[in-house]
Amino acid sequence: MSGTTTAASRLAAAARHRPVGGANRWLVLVVLCVSLLLVAVDATVLHVAVPAVSEDLKPGSVELLWIVDVYPLVCASLLILFGTLGDRIGRRRVLLLGYALFGLASALAALARTPEVLILARALLGVGGAMIMPATLSLLREVFPDRRERALAIGIWSAVAAVGAAVGPLLGGFLIEHFWWGSVFLINIPLMLVSIPVGRMLLPESKGDPSGPWDVLGALMAAAGLFGMVLGVKRAGGGEDPLGPLTLLPLLAGAGLLVAFVRRQRRRAHPLVDLRMFARPAFSTAVGCIVLAMLALVGLELIAAQYLQLVLGLTPLETGLRLLPLTVAAMAAGLAGSRLLHRFGPRRMVCAGFCLTAAAVVVLTAMGGEDDPGLMLLGFVLLGFGLEVTLFGAYESMLSEAPRAQAGAAAAIGETSYQLGAGIGIALLGSVMNAAYSPGLDRVEGVPSGASAKASHSLGEAYEVADRLGGPAGAALRAAARDSFLTGLHVSLLVSAALLLLGAVAALRLPKLMDCSPEHLAECAEPQPAAPAGQQPALSLPAQSARERAPVAAEPLR
Repeated sequence: MSGTTTAASRLAAAARHRPVGGANRWLVLVVLCVSLLLVAVDATVLHVAVPAVSEDLKPGSVELLWIVDVYPLVCASLLILFGTLGDRIGRRRVLLLGYALFGLASALAALARTPEVLILARALLGVGGAMIMPATLSLLREVFPDRRERALAIGIWSAVAAVGAAVGPLLGGFLIEHFWWGSVFLINIPLMLVSIPVGRMLLPESKGDPSGPWDVLGALMAAAGLFGMVLGVKRAGGGEDPLGPLTLLPLLAGAGLLVAFVRRQRRRAHPLVDLRMFARPAFSTAVGCIVLAMLALVGLELIAAQYLQLVLGLTPLETGLRLLPLTVAAMAAGLAGSRLLHRFGPRRMVCAGFCLTAAAVVVLTAMGGEDDPGLMLLGFVLLGFGLEVTLFGAYESMLSEAPRAQAGAAAAIGETSYQLGAGIGIALLGSVMNAAYSPGLDRVEGVPSGASAKASHSLGEAYEVADRLGGPAGAALRAAARDSFLTGLHVSLLVSAALLLLGAVAALRLPKLMDCSPEHLAECAEPQPAAPAGQQPALSLPAQSARERAPVAAEPLR
């Protein structure tokens, strides 16, 4: 009986570690995309619920800021920790734990009755998101060993991420209108209850190189360093004094911890993150391209939303509809990305994506004080398509160049670069915007200097000051603020175009062709220790079929 039980347990273990083939891998993709959709939606769904949360829980200004920001802050800080932990103990295991934590934290957030409990729940959601995001991308690497199919899977994955970011505010608005604010969190629970058993049945377990101890101290140093960096960048992007102690100290402490982390990894025989990945030109260039693309995008989206609402006077719903073509174009680019990558190769694809995005930004410099829906439609479609093409090519190149044993770490590095680029973009373009906007309000006829100084903070504040002043002085201040904002908008767009062209130049270091040869796959594989006799090794490099090992012909993807 014991022999039968042992044999059965070995067969079960072998089934869990068997590579996913046939149609099952596309079911795995569906499961991974559903989990990514939840994380992407949760990053933006609360924005429209802030007024309802404020009315119900009565948080202070600092508490309200933490309610909104703690989720992305914690998530960005822990990506490397959980990405490398997945490489160590199993990516599926970390993903399923992330599902469970995300569901529990969602219930806690929905039932929160104090601001402190909601902040804690949002922080736990960030922990769950950090467990889910790198695991989804690293599992794609294992489930789709053929690079052409993996490119298609990553395209679908990135399209789902674009959908989630756009659907969040719309879904949140619908739920708030018909239910109470906690409903924006409750929708996660049934999906997670389904995802856990389905993921356990369908997802394969995979690990990296298990040799050597996991660097717990290094993981904590990376998490604390990233927390400080992201916090400082967010404060600078939120209009705080960049040289103020609450902004500068987190930045310096975070940078110091990250430098110490890098030095520690170089000394260790079994590093948490193999920094030799950055010696591969395609990997380091792809990471840089992700940062540059997000630098240009996020600040632009923020400024564009202000332009649509404060200059053109559109409602939040009308603003969301105007920005919708950007998301639709990004979805189309994600779905077409694998064909484009196979036909043109990473270098031309990413370079062309940057150039197309820069052209879109230049087109948008024609925006003025009058509404021009056709111009914005053209600009946003080009912007969404070009940017998604850029990010798709960069993510695919980064993931394909990383060793399979470090797939979780590579995915975490990509997601961290995305978050840091977004934060730095808001801070950088926000500073450029303020530098171009403020001088126009220094001397407005009939407006006291104190009122001008307050109006120089933002266009929204300028309108409030103008309403209080009233009469000719208020009208003059409103007109001056509007004109200054347009000047700042055009300067910010030109700076973004320059950053995008810099990205196009950097993309020239990417490989010219999409290498799908067996030699390339072997380069990315790490040698695994031999398994003891009679023991099934954990999945590290999925076995390739004869069709996958065959030379790649120049044929369209099916």
